[in-house]
Amino acid sequence: MEFCEKCNSLMKITPDGLVCPKCGFSKLNDMDIISISRPDEAEPEPIYSGGKKEDSLKVQRTCPKCGHPEAYQTITVSIGEHAGVKNDRSIRRYKCTKCFHVWIEY
Repeated sequence: MEFCEKCNSLMKITPDGLVCPKCGFSKLNDMDIISISRPDEAEPEPIYSGGKKEDSLKVQRTCPKCGHPEAYQTITVSIGEHAGVKNDRSIRRYKCTKCFHVWIEY
């Protein structure tokens, strides 16, 4: 790991040496670079959810697009593991009952 001499950004490794992605400063390779890679990880399985909009909960949320005070709320819970760390989170999706604009709150 090396930092740019001009702007102190982290340099990116290229076949010819190091390049700063911020200012473009480059430095020729004067050291041995070892590349470490992992075998391809399994692709995550898609999550499908279905249902009618009547199945969603109607809540008092102001639409950021049109200002209407009602929206349908859908909560999705995601449970997974990445690099040995378990991750649980819920995502709240809202859909305006007037203009059908969709927004997300984590």
